[in-house]
Amino acid sequence: MNTAVMTIKTDPDLKAQVQKIAADLGFSLSSLVNAYLKQLARTKSVFFSAVPEEPSEYLIKALKESEIDRKTGRTSPAFSNAADAIAWLEKQTE
Repeated sequence: MNTAVMTIKTDPDLKAQVQKIAADLGFSLSSLVNAYLKQLARTKSVFFSAVPEEPSEYLIKALKESEIDRKTGRTSPAFSNAADAIAWLEKQTE
């Protein structure tokens, strides 16, 4: 494989911190930097996260309410065309 060497300057504490994170994820720091550079070249955008996302209290409440609505039959029926869907919606507001 043809490679080029890149040298960067960074804070030693930061380097140690990100090396540990990379190792915890099962990667070398070099492989993560290469992945970052490839993604940047391909997408011209950046997003990395090792933090799991947790649903907000609002979302949890909304999901519980929607589950109750589903179980009690308070949902719209399936429609085969837009006109029937609009008619059903208009009937609900009367």
